[in-house]
Amino acid sequence: MRALSVRDVLLFLGVFGLIAITGFTQSWNVALGILNMGLISAIMALGVNMQWGYAGLFNVGVMGFVALGGLGAVIVSMPPVNEAWAAGGLRVLLALAVGVAAIAAAIFAWNRLKNAGIVRPLALIAILIAGFFAFRGLFDPAVAAIEAVNPATTGYLGGLGLPVLFSWPVGAALAAGAAWIVGKTALGLRSDYLAIATLGIAEIIIAFLKNEDWLSRGVKNVIGVPRPVPYEIDLQNDPGFVERMTGWGFDPVTASAIAVKLGYTALFLAILVLLLWLAQSALNSPWGRMMRAIRDNEVSAEAMGKDVKGRHLQIFILGSAVCGLAGAMMTTLDGQLTPGTYQPLRFTFLIWVMVIVGGSGNNFGAVLGGFLIWYLWIMVEPLGLTIIEFVTSGMADGSWLKDHLLASAAHMRLFTMGLILLLVLRFSPRGLIPER
Repeated sequence: MRALSVRDVLLFLGVFGLIAITGFTQSWNVALGILNMGLISAIMALGVNMQWGYAGLFNVGVMGFVALGGLGAVIVSMPPVNEAWAAGGLRVLLALAVGVAAIAAAIFAWNRLKNAGIVRPLALIAILIAGFFAFRGLFDPAVAAIEAVNPATTGYLGGLGLPVLFSWPVGAALAAGAAWIVGKTALGLRSDYLAIATLGIAEIIIAFLKNEDWLSRGVKNVIGVPRPVPYEIDLQNDPGFVERMTGWGFDPVTASAIAVKLGYTALFLAILVLLLWLAQSALNSPWGRMMRAIRDNEVSAEAMGKDVKGRHLQIFILGSAVCGLAGAMMTTLDGQLTPGTYQPLRFTFLIWVMVIVGGSGNNFGAVLGGFLIWYLWIMVEPLGLTIIEFVTSGMADGSWLKDHLLASAAHMRLFTMGLILLLVLRFSPRGLIPER
């Protein structure tokens, strides 16, 4: 990796110092919770930075790929629901196979009937219509049977029951597969149209997760996703742990929560360091120089024989896979999949602020932005409320101005994000750690 400057190191130390201050003044549980989500946010920002900073691809569908990563965690780690599989699991698989076969047959017919005139589109339409009705005829009753199996607690097929760590690369693979489909259809669009297309596709993915109860339980959520670290109650019931914590002067209940969060921190930090090393190695390689050349001048790069569309698709898949990996990690940390909380426009904006504030095109800048913006996102609202309460303490209770100011504290997050973005764009337009 290219060495960080003293200024860069001081910026990182400043952010980690803010987190440490939170631990000393409030709670180490709070500080470690911010740190863990900061690590995940840094990984998401790293994925977006690959797409925008390396290749200039404006992807506004980040949350769609993050949601697919979360779905990967459910599919791999949750135990299978045997009653649901018996009710309609095999019929769903058969229906999906029929759908894939219909699409393959339509593609085959389209390629074989190149000189068949009007017969070519008619054959394509006929195959797709027949395949659609065959698919729905198998799929709909199977889904109804699955969702009728104890819908209050299950009502879905469940997963494979494998260790949750296996789900992280699977979540990345799901996001990469979706990115390949999206990229093949949308990467030829101009940047603003690409942004609109990716936002729409993210909305489609999240709407799919909200409505396909047989797969993700929809808005009923999947809870109890297995952990890669011990549960707090297990540590509290471990005599050795309790004796050790008591001997060191710690409350075993508080210590168990901190120990669990430290376990997550170690896992997430290892993933972030590995990804950062890989990203830096790629960026400083001939491949990275080629990507930056394509970003800066596509026409010149294509004139030099570079496959611009192929490289765009490649980096789009890689960045989306990193976002999917972060989504699987976030679902593991939360212990649940909640499709209703994936808000494409709101949280995609937050990730983009991380990249722009940190420094697009610089992997360390994206990581710094991930930590800094997530810390502010969490801490600004309660801090803003405290400040407003202090400012309005001299006003009479019931005053319309006091009530209005107190109610406005809920908007401090978005106000602060906008203010920071404006300040950075004014005084450091290339970010806190700009691309070298």
